[in-house]
Amino acid sequence: QVQLVESGGGLVQPGGSLRLSCAASGFTFSSYAMSWYRQAPGKERELVARISSTGRSTTYTDSVKGRFTISRDNAKNTMYLQMNSLKPEDTAVYYCNAIVTLNYWGQGTQVTVSS
Repeated sequence: QVQLVESGGGLVQPGGSLRLSCAASGFTFSSYAMSWYRQAPGKERELVARISSTGRSTTYTDSVKGRFTISRDNAKNTMYLQMNSLKPEDTAVYYCNAIVTLNYWGQGTQVTVSS
């Protein structure tokens, strides 16, 4: 069965950095595009970044362009989100997403940006 497990969240000061990981299993990871979403309290879940199956194509929501970098290692079945210059408005639960016939989500990892 498809499993997505996020890790790497935590508490960081404004301007700091975090690197999120998403370990995938149960499907042919290298054949599917992957995405990071986030959901802040009281807000809808939003797409943060998406990466193609090969990693050669990436897209970002405007608010994170130039600060976040999505990447993947198909040999390790893992996707990453490098987050730099973090702002308080980046505070949210971050989710890994894959559409493998059905829409699959990880359990989420909390990112809190606060001084």
